[in-house]
Amino acid sequence: MKHPSAPAQPAPRWTRPSGRDSRDTLWLTVSHGWWLFLLSASVLRADFQGSSHLIGIDDPPVSYAKTQAVDPIARLQRKIDAGEVTLRKDPKYGYYPSLLEFLNIPVSSQVLVFSKTSFQRDRISASSPRAVYFNDDVYVGFVKGSEIMEVSSVDPQLGGVFYTLDQSLPKPKFVRNDQCLECHQSAKTMGSPGHLVRSFVTEESGQPDLNTGVSQVNHRTPFQERWGGWYVSGQHGKQIHRGNLLGAKEVLRNEKEPNFRANLDSLRNLFDTSAYLLDTSDVVALMILEHQSHMHNFLTRLNHSARIALSQYGHVRYLKSPVEAFLRYLFFVEEAPLTDRVSGSPEYARAFQARGPKDSKGRSLRELDLRTRLFKYPCSYLIYSGAFTQLPAPLKDQIYARMLDVLTGAHPAPEYAARLAPETRQAILEILVETQQDLPAAWRAEVEKGSKLKASYAR
Repeated sequence: MKHPSAPAQPAPRWTRPSGRDSRDTLWLTVSHGWWLFLLSASVLRADFQGSSHLIGIDDPPVSYAKTQAVDPIARLQRKIDAGEVTLRKDPKYGYYPSLLEFLNIPVSSQVLVFSKTSFQRDRISASSPRAVYFNDDVYVGFVKGSEIMEVSSVDPQLGGVFYTLDQSLPKPKFVRNDQCLECHQSAKTMGSPGHLVRSFVTEESGQPDLNTGVSQVNHRTPFQERWGGWYVSGQHGKQIHRGNLLGAKEVLRNEKEPNFRANLDSLRNLFDTSAYLLDTSDVVALMILEHQSHMHNFLTRLNHSARIALSQYGHVRYLKSPVEAFLRYLFFVEEAPLTDRVSGSPEYARAFQARGPKDSKGRSLRELDLRTRLFKYPCSYLIYSGAFTQLPAPLKDQIYARMLDVLTGAHPAPEYAARLAPETRQAILEILVETQQDLPAAWRAEVEKGSKLKASYAR
């Protein structure tokens, strides 16, 4: 179904980056990290002044390498070692189906990247893409024909933690691999260990074309700049993207024939999908992945900055600018608008939205819109994650106070007024009061005040 008034978007034009940008891109593509989700040609924007500066994670209070992780994979390994969990090995797919089931990762979250950007890049091509499956805090990578499973997870205090599992061993053992921080602690992960979704042009072989540059992708990225180096399935109307294109010839053809290889319900006609759990690379899953990867990076950066500030100064007053930038991202203030309806796999949409929680009216922050924006109620669902709820208390108190200002209009700002209608702000406020466990009492008092006001108008 198409949006009736959706205008066609102009086809993207490729530009050659500066020499320094080219060198940066080369370093990224030949490094050892594999969760470098590569996908274009725009300058990396800073979320706030200093957001690209590296955090000293080796020293207290972060002590990344010395701290025992408590992320889902670390917890799973401890259960495996204790004999409490047994992963079943499928003759075709190895431990993947069992692991996804145990971690409650929907198979329908599958997205496929054909760029040669993994440490297993020799096995990756347009005919043999890497599959990624994910939930709110774990990412599992599948490379066809490889015994090595790639897994990364989000630890509430450490940020991104990276693992490999050699499926040829008699017993599954997830091995933490901090070498991945060569890429995954950089300016592009906001200076703390994190994840990336990126977009760029590839050659027909899947090798990144270094002449076209690279761009980081999140919910602020225009639709037409997304998914270079990825397969994309699903419907998106007249909106143009860079997915499913191999080499310069196809990029040029897409300029003349927009979406000639898009709006696909299956990828079976592009390559042999029989080795994969599904024949799709879901467009909605990609959009969720883009939002959440940067949101997690933001949370990790705030966590580390706050802990360092508290250890040095005893307060977090210097974090006002990062908090304001975080709020803009949390509330999708700078989200690139959709100009046509987007739809992917019904199975993925159902699985994602079913995770809840919902308020007494059945509303949820996970409810998708997909007509003009990603979510119906634009406040990130990762506010329920351990990465948010375990932020240092002084920082979280500051965030909650500013969130309440935004949602009640107590200190109005033009950017919020333009993107969040009063009824939307009220709905988000009511949803959070019923579903977020650690809100300050002032939040509930605000909702009760609004309810009394409505009742007086009714009389």
